[in-house]
Amino acid sequence: MNIALVSYQNKKLTQSHLEEDVQLSKFLETKGLIVQRPEWNDLQIDWKQFDVVILKSPWDYHDNFDSFILWLSELDKAGIKVLNPFTTVLWNSDKHYLKQIADDGLPVIKSIFLEKGIVPDLAELLDKSRCKKMIIKPCVSASAKNTMLLTFDTISSVQNAINGLLANESFLVQPFMEEILQGELSFMFFNGNFSHSTLKVPKTGDFRVQSEYGGTVQKINTDIAHLQAAGKYVEKYGKGTLYARVDGIISNGTFVLMELELIEPYLFLNCHEPGFDNYYQGLLQLLE
Repeated sequence: MNIALVSYQNKKLTQSHLEEDVQLSKFLETKGLIVQRPEWNDLQIDWKQFDVVILKSPWDYHDNFDSFILWLSELDKAGIKVLNPFTTVLWNSDKHYLKQIADDGLPVIKSIFLEKGIVPDLAELLDKSRCKKMIIKPCVSASAKNTMLLTFDTISSVQNAINGLLANESFLVQPFMEEILQGELSFMFFNGNFSHSTLKVPKTGDFRVQSEYGGTVQKINTDIAHLQAAGKYVEKYGKGTLYARVDGIISNGTFVLMELELIEPYLFLNCHEPGFDNYYQGLLQLLE
């Protein structure tokens, strides 16, 4: 079986991220699979040669969003199997999906959307929210790109930046949850089956948990109640997915969703010894 583990051009991977892609590729090859790691926008690739195209790390998709969606659409029209499925990726690619989840009654951090083309009054927004801090980030984004902390002290600088960015894209505004300083939980699922969980903690003085901003990660023992809560998001929105990562915090004892990652999440496979095999088993089940 010929498999594409899709990556991207101009790679800016951390060493651990690069190792996960390489190690996963080698692991799948030990199972008798033929694995290539093409870049999603490589015009020389004949995608019909693959039995399945897996979106592993196309981590510049948000910078080339229209081209990325067009590429996926063409694969879908050609009948090429893509994991995760095109319709799921399309839905999950814009953070407006959080509104649907909230409307469906599952716990999500309260979200306000600033639509493309408007000029918001951030001071008024902050005042009405009764929050001292808020987070603003693009609706189509990854790796904390253009993610800003809004406080009464930063309004002037953030207002100017957001006004310029809103000319081209929509933004999401959420209250800053102090619980993030204690860490963000991530639950990994393969074909709907739970594999492992991690805790990502920002460095002192920051709120971003990504490793490129100094965040650290560790494997944790899974709390059953929190796992069951995280699993509800996968059950409802992740059917037919090879991988799903549910990111959230614990607020007042309840798991609250921050992001449901169904496009190209880093999977922390090295944090759990059976992680690579769990991935493989999920893949086999979907291909069968």
